[in-house]
Amino acid sequence: MQQSEQITIRKIWSVAYPIILGSIAQNILIVTDTAFLSRLGDIALGGGVIGGLFYQVLLMLGWGVSIGGQIIIARRIGQGAHRTVGRLVEHLLGLLVCMGIFLLLTMRLGSAPMLRAMVQSVNVLEAGQHFFNHRIIGLPLAFVGYTFQAFYVGISRTKVITITTVLVVLTNIVLDYGLIFGHLGLPNMGVAGAATASVVAEFVGASSFIAYTVLSRCHKQFYLFRFTRFRPQLVLRILNVGWPLMFQFTVSVFVWFVFFVFIEKLGETQLAASNIVRSMYNIVLLPIWGFTSTTNAFVSQLIGAGREQQLKQLLKRVLTLCLSLVGLLAVLCLAFSTSIMGIYTNDTALIVQALPTMRVVALASFSQAMGFVLLNAVSGTGRTRVSLTIEMLTLVVYMGYAYITTVGLHLTLPVVWCCEFIYGSLLALGAWIYLRSGRWRGTVV
Repeated sequence: MQQSEQITIRKIWSVAYPIILGSIAQNILIVTDTAFLSRLGDIALGGGVIGGLFYQVLLMLGWGVSIGGQIIIARRIGQGAHRTVGRLVEHLLGLLVCMGIFLLLTMRLGSAPMLRAMVQSVNVLEAGQHFFNHRIIGLPLAFVGYTFQAFYVGISRTKVITITTVLVVLTNIVLDYGLIFGHLGLPNMGVAGAATASVVAEFVGASSFIAYTVLSRCHKQFYLFRFTRFRPQLVLRILNVGWPLMFQFTVSVFVWFVFFVFIEKLGETQLAASNIVRSMYNIVLLPIWGFTSTTNAFVSQLIGAGREQQLKQLLKRVLTLCLSLVGLLAVLCLAFSTSIMGIYTNDTALIVQALPTMRVVALASFSQAMGFVLLNAVSGTGRTRVSLTIEMLTLVVYMGYAYITTVGLHLTLPVVWCCEFIYGSLLALGAWIYLRSGRWRGTVV
């Protein structure tokens, strides 16, 4: 990054929108699985969400490490040290692949008792376990994709994510249709078919990243794929920045998983309605994931280039774009709620159950946008342990509210889902206070 180079709204958008498309890919996997599984009934739908969320908990282990790598890559780009980027990516790739294989082997054996301890319905438990056992196979592939996403976000060249998105989405939709119901000459696998389709889609995504990196000759510019001698200090550096994020993201998604376990105590219908709301909520939140990754990378680049004074202007521009897009999607989801929910289910009673909750989360999405952008700004400074602390304190309040409203008082779904307001607002407040303090200045990664 040149000293005179400005991070304009146009540049923020040029980096963010391919990441948003990449987020769309992952969310379309969820939406597609949800829409198809709902045709198999509430049990299949509930099992899909339980098994899927448990898988997402494991995904966050790799995601946290990859974001740690992304912060370091972006810092080196800001410093103009391009020759070191390739070695960082190679070590990040090796670390994540080893993590993925280890988790695959251990969780195939250890997931059953963990799910059994948390899920009340025997039918939902069986469906969830069946889904998870097939879905976990894709974990190392997902971690490969995370490595290359960290690389391309770190160097602010994210258009490759658009190509990967299209291929992943098309693969998953076609295979969902074929494997869940036994169409296109494929076996009828039911719940397991949705998981298998996503695994194949992740293989296509990882392969696309590698092929693009080689064909675009990007690997030569950043000295990638040379696989020189192993340097433990690079792995330790990545882990030093990444472990708080790994823990932060994993606990955050695990709490999200536990939140649905709490809702399951209200009944299978409430769980199915919440899964539909979750899927639509993810649509509203799509812009957030692009802008948070962009914030993370640009903050680190600015600090690396010695331009910390521009952070305030950067955050204003990011928040303006993010809140505008989130607001647009929230309005669209509210305006067409019934029609969109009809994609997931033909059960009118289920739609009536879900509609009031959708109104709550649409409004809560604004606090989520502010919270995640500001928290990622904290992470981008390199002070990942501070972002972990803010997240943990927020989650304590979040889980307390969720437990009281579900297990304790058995309140209605809209009241339960108000916890999303609490979560986003507390994240934003804690991150804003820390950024204003200036204590992050001088952090070395």
